[in-house]
Amino acid sequence: MSQPAVRLVRVLSATLALLPAVASAAVPPRFPAGSVWHQNIANAPLHPESQQMLQTLAGLGGWGNNNRMQIDFSLHVHHNAPADAPRHEVIPHRGSGEYWTPDCEALPTTMPVPPDAAFEGQNGLSCNSSNSDCHLLVRQGSKLYELYSGNLSGGVLDARCLSVWDLNTVYPPEGRGEHCTSADAAGFPIAPLLVNADEVAQRQGEADGDLGHAIRFILPNARMATDSSLGGVGGRLYVRPASHAGGPSGPRGTVPYGVRMRLRPDFDMTGYNAAARVILRTMQRYGLVLADGGNIALTFESDRHTTAKWSSLGITPQVFWNGAGGAAAVKVTDFQIIDTGPRIGETWNCVRSVALPGIEIFLDGFDPA
Repeated sequence: MSQPAVRLVRVLSATLALLPAVASAAVPPRFPAGSVWHQNIANAPLHPESQQMLQTLAGLGGWGNNNRMQIDFSLHVHHNAPADAPRHEVIPHRGSGEYWTPDCEALPTTMPVPPDAAFEGQNGLSCNSSNSDCHLLVRQGSKLYELYSGNLSGGVLDARCLSVWDLNTVYPPEGRGEHCTSADAAGFPIAPLLVNADEVAQRQGEADGDLGHAIRFILPNARMATDSSLGGVGGRLYVRPASHAGGPSGPRGTVPYGVRMRLRPDFDMTGYNAAARVILRTMQRYGLVLADGGNIALTFESDRHTTAKWSSLGITPQVFWNGAGGAAAVKVTDFQIIDTGPRIGETWNCVRSVALPGIEIFLDGFDPA
């Protein structure tokens, strides 16, 4: 190398050393493009009872929390646990003795838990699982570990369920198994269906950006459908992409566990900022999937492990219902329900499936392009 070139390299190195370090964006856990969660449903056929189901849901009160589409930011996701992260044995829930088999991973088993990971709603690795969901979500390589109703004490994790997902796999329609739950009542993965601040920040500069995946949502149990004629326990039922139902207790005519809904294409986004519009366009193209029972409709990933922060993006718990800037509140009647197949009576007799890598599963009647 010539002397001028050497001097140039030295000058550039010294200049770069003076620049502030830029933290890398967190890469959320995602499945392959052929997964059901990444299928664009903007043109998918509507369920023939779409309007009636949504009107029934609205009559029951709509979203939880007084019909407010509120956001909960309490779920933490550790995106990349190192290979040498401590692994802790998983044992049945200490308080109840419960551990759900064969739905959840067979015991004995372990889970990687980095020291900077944290349980849902907590700042560390302790959680009162007697009165909280206490999810612990950790990705390590291509594996996603999702623990439900957990606590770390005495070097072991006690929990009601540990689900391990292979992020390189396109799962069959029944997911991890027919009538099988996961760390989420519907049998869904959790972390891949959360909205992540870094992905929103990356898309907000695009004129027509979206997140490219379905979003998890929640309703009160009394607003989700039951139907005793289907032979399920207590009339419980679900539809694809769910593989399980928790404790729905509503009338037949409302929406079922697992329902996939898309925001109407004519929804007026006036008054919403660029970040909120990214999320709303995602609701139009990839939809919401009903994952669990509860009062707060949306669960976004916390910004504990992300570079972007929700406050800097202008995304607050109330952004979709408080009408700031003249924006229209997002109501259940602003959605449409797509047809994902028949209702399935919930027997709670889990039959685990064998994941089939490389097979693309499409909903009937549409292509994910």
